Amino acid sequence: MKKLVIMFLALLSLTPSMGQEDKDHNFDVAKNLDVLNVIYKYLDLMYVDTLDANEVIGNGINAMLRSLDPYTAYYPEEKIKDLKFFVKGTYAGIGAIIRYNSQLKRVIIEEPYEGMPAAESGLKRGDIILAIDDEDMTDASQDVVREHLRGEAGTSFMIKILRPSTKKTMKVKITRKTIQTPSVPYYGLQKNGVGYINLNSFTEGCSKEFRRAFLDMKHKGMKSLVFDLRDNGGGSEMEAVNIVNMFVPKGKLIVSNQGKMKRVNRDYKTTVEPVDTVMPIVVLVNGNSASASEITSGALQDLDRAVIVGTRTYGKGLVQMTLDMPYNGTLKLTTSKYYIPSGRCIQAINYKHVNGGYMEHVPDSLTKVFYTANGREVRDGGGIMPDIEVKPDSMTNLVYSIVALRDSNEVLLNYELDYIASHSSIAPAEDFEITDADYDEFKARMLKSGFKYDQATEKYLENLEKLAKLEGYYDETQEEFANLRKKLQHNLEKDLEFNRQTLKKYISNDIIPAYYFQKGAIINALRGDKQMDEALRILNAPDEYRSILEKPKK
Repeated sequence: MKKLVIMFLALLSLTPSMGQEDKDHNFDVAKNLDVLNVIYKYLDLMYVDTLDANEVIGNGINAMLRSLDPYTAYYPEEKIKDLKFFVKGTYAGIGAIIRYNSQLKRVIIEEPYEGMPAAESGLKRGDIILAIDDEDMTDASQDVVREHLRGEAGTSFMIKILRPSTKKTMKVKITRKTIQTPSVPYYGLQKNGVGYINLNSFTEGCSKEFRRAFLDMKHKGMKSLVFDLRDNGGGSEMEAVNIVNMFVPKGKLIVSNQGKMKRVNRDYKTTVEPVDTVMPIVVLVNGNSASASEITSGALQDLDRAVIVGTRTYGKGLVQMTLDMPYNGTLKLTTSKYYIPSGRCIQAINYKHVNGGYMEHVPDSLTKVFYTANGREVRDGGGIMPDIEVKPDSMTNLVYSIVALRDSNEVLLNYELDYIASHSSIAPAEDFEITDADYDEFKARMLKSGFKYDQATEKYLENLEKLAKLEGYYDETQEEFANLRKKLQHNLEKDLEFNRQTLKKYISNDIIPAYYFQKGAIINALRGDKQMDEALRILNAPDEYRSILEKPKK
């Protein structure tokens, strides 16, 4: 009884201070909103130029939200289409990826989707967009061109393009239609009855598409599955739960949302009977697998239902909800963190908002241990760690300069467009690779262009020289540094030859979509894919597969 009295008195002593904190907080909110309102009124009344309220106040809103986390965002009425595309994966347009090419300083067609208006109208990769309905697009940004390409389904427009391979200018009439970006761009049976499904987004309805692909392959004799979530940035939490539900029993907790407002907290459990609870599954992940991808892979790992292969995932453990705003706007607001079946949250970054705000990446040393259903150790903070880590081949500096910075590389773009123009057909996607003779032509073009790139070894040598001078060793090693500098000078021909096989693979995979679209590029890329090869190896070694998921021996 005495302890209860002491606790009651302690709570009473806290109440005034807690009430004071709330009062101070409410005062600060009202004060700052009042100051903001008065500042803008003075700006609008007295500033030397006329202000655009949408721009000035919009910038203020966006700056405020950017100080919180990358996922909280405001969408005014004119940007609602972007939000709907993110959630649903649908829009009305021509069905093509467009890209601003910094070398050409123009927006080009990057990749038409199979069976969509752009492809059916004859648009091809590399076509330069000059005008839409007689409105000049030569100096337009990618966003402006995209807005003009999109519209109401069923409406038509004229697009004027320049085809670099023929140097011809053409006008094409296109009718917009509702475009559903495929969440499963490719699935198919591999050797030994191993199925493969590539899921590239968690848009609404993707679980139905995934289910159809799975059942189709199961009816054809699939014995095990590779589920590829690499580069999948996530989307709908409910779709992730639906996919996990296919493989685990009804009534299992998959993910729990917990935030400040208790009424929006929610537990997601499996609600229907599963499709298959025993088929061996390997899930492929990488550093770009995020959000719903991490819920899916993390839940399957926590429930010991799949072996995870690849590299550590992104680490997005935050959940957003949308709120209707005045004048038909929408606020996408981070409201909670999510926790997967083991009880862990895999959020990698803490967003602090004290004294101006800062970001803090959770170090591995501060992560906590949790346990899977079978008692295997897993950790929170920092994404999903794979059960088997397989790092992809790293890019050399030359390959990165050619492939990743392709927009500034005139040689690669023109070579690929010329190749496509001179080849009406190519080998099947699973077999295609440019020949050594083709690569020799590319190599000759590169050498003729005098292509320059930063060589990492030269930078390291430069830093080493600075360190030697700082520590007093340079004078006695000057001759060795000079000799080493000569040996490490750029030799483009040698570097192109050293990277022959790697560049052939990248160039081949770049050419493939012009003939076989996105599906063909995925099929082609799976050849020589180290992570895919490891997944196949594990699925063809049932004893090892089971041992990974078993309860650890004491």
